[in-house]
Amino acid sequence: MRFCPFLFILFIVVSCNNGNVKISPVVENITESVYASGTVKSQNQYQVFSTVNGLIQEIFFSEGDTITKGAPLMKVLNESSQLNTYNARLAADNSDMYFNTDKLNEAKVAIATAMSKMKDDSLLLSRQSKLWSQAIGSRVDFEQRQLAYKNSLSSYQVAVIHYRELKRQLEFASKQAQTNLKISALQTGDYFIKAEASGRVYKILKEKGELVNLANPVAIIGDANNFLIEMKVDEYDIARIRQGQRVLYTMDSYKDKVFEALVEKIEPLMDEQSRSFTVKAAFVTRPLTLYPNLSVEANIVIQLKEKALTIPRSYLAGDSMVKLSNGKMRKVAVGLKDYKKVEILSGLTVNDIIVEPAK
Repeated sequence: MRFCPFLFILFIVVSCNNGNVKISPVVENITESVYASGTVKSQNQYQVFSTVNGLIQEIFFSEGDTITKGAPLMKVLNESSQLNTYNARLAADNSDMYFNTDKLNEAKVAIATAMSKMKDDSLLLSRQSKLWSQAIGSRVDFEQRQLAYKNSLSSYQVAVIHYRELKRQLEFASKQAQTNLKISALQTGDYFIKAEASGRVYKILKEKGELVNLANPVAIIGDANNFLIEMKVDEYDIARIRQGQRVLYTMDSYKDKVFEALVEKIEPLMDEQSRSFTVKAAFVTRPLTLYPNLSVEANIVIQLKEKALTIPRSYLAGDSMVKLSNGKMRKVAVGLKDYKKVEILSGLTVNDIIVEPAK
């Protein structure tokens, strides 16, 4: 638990001949707060990862530049991907319907030839049938004409089926080759590492010529103007944290200045290693200039108690003892604590005089 920096403590001070400072408890407001350390984060700050392995061939942005969503940040070189795309393009060209019209025309010619033969055999069969009805010719001649017509009809039907199957196969091969080309082109496109959201490039983690993989980030991007505070709260204190609570914070970059924020989000999953929860706060007052990862010391205000009897925390010996001006120790009951002072529930009055115990 830490301080409420907006309250100025005025204690009754009495100087002693031996140089020790004596004070009396005072009645004032005191806050209970939960201490949290944290850092400044850019809104939507994220790490950029490559989706493929390879060498960085080109970097298109520098640290501090703004980038739009979908813009290429880096190009990764991978020769096998380029060769695969080239092969896919050759296959697509080879399977294109335009380049296979000769095969279809040949099948159409076969249909026309079979149809012509079928018509001729049909005409001859008709003539033979009339002669046979007039008892002219032999039965063998009639049956031969019937067989010839059936064979030519079958040949025509087979030619039509062959044409349809050939056309289907060519159309399928063409579409499949075009799809493979698109897939290969997309995979080649993966070799451009792109921004997932618009923002500022805060850090380039790789250099040109370095190897990238799927496991390690290559850059950090976040919102260029909007920031938040990301704090770590101990598991023993998290149950008292609520959305909307005031956060009083200081920064090493702005010494002796206190700013205010509000708890905006409490992430429900605890970090098992640090045994802490991540709490995010939105700025109410903020410094003019901010950068990601600036350190923050914060106090989340849990409650405010008015007209409490308080003494400086440095005047408390152990957890529950104070030293009176006559040198005797007295036990007290304490209540709320902040960074600088502690509430006295019993054991002292405003008329008592105490001295700071030896350290």
